Amino acid sequence: MPVANVNGQHIYYEDSGGDGPAVIFSHGFLMDHTMFDPQVEALAPEFRCIRWDERGFGRTEAKGPFTYWDSADDCIGLLDHLGVEQAVLAGMSQGGFLSLRAALSHASRVRGLVLIDTQAGVDSAEALAGYRGMIDHWVGDAALEPVAQVVAGLILGTPELEGEWMAVWNQRDRKSLAYPGACLLERDDIVPRLGEIRCPALVVHGSEDQAIELALGQALADGLADCRGLVVVPGAAHAPNLSHPDKVNGPVLDFLRGLSAD
Repeated sequence: MPVANVNGQHIYYEDSGGDGPAVIFSHGFLMDHTMFDPQVEALAPEFRCIRWDERGFGRTEAKGPFTYWDSADDCIGLLDHLGVEQAVLAGMSQGGFLSLRAALSHASRVRGLVLIDTQAGVDSAEALAGYRGMIDHWVGDAALEPVAQVVAGLILGTPELEGEWMAVWNQRDRKSLAYPGACLLERDDIVPRLGEIRCPALVVHGSEDQAIELALGQALADGLADCRGLVVVPGAAHAPNLSHPDKVNGPVLDFLRGLSAD
């Protein structure tokens, strides 16, 4: 099992290898590295695709409290472990939170950003209360299925994918969500710093995302110094790379090839 000892963590990862430019994929809340299966299939012939399980998800344990700045350090530490000097960081939702922070704290290591249904700001008080209730329920002893069904609908928006991920969640230790949940709820606002990020970026957003509304994706694109496009995926919820890979992979490939040509 490929594990990197980074920042006191044992981080599970998968690496397609090859000589192509590196892309490191960071998953969303409740997800794991497998959510990028459709992207690796499409990109690996040309690009070195690295995926990892962030703290508290998949095969990576969260050993204590952490922030998305710590997760950004984990991401760059994994690149160090693999001997990768520079990579494009592709992040979905919380994967975008950490990728943006990596671009601020490790600018020379970030060749570009692919930001999928994410934002730079924090949630409203109402949204935070809802997330807090969900997390408290998740780590508690009440039946998981009613809450999991709602969450799966918000993230995935298609019955087949919802069933697949609910099965994954039912196999996990529910209490492992405690530290990642606190990280999500307590994250800081980096909107005022967006202009400091100078690397090229591509923003991808589902038109029907209810977790992070499209307007926030537009604001992210507007705030970045070198955003090379906002790709709106019609009919997609919070994870368009999973639900609509045919609409996402092409623009991502075009963006990556453009960076290689720069």
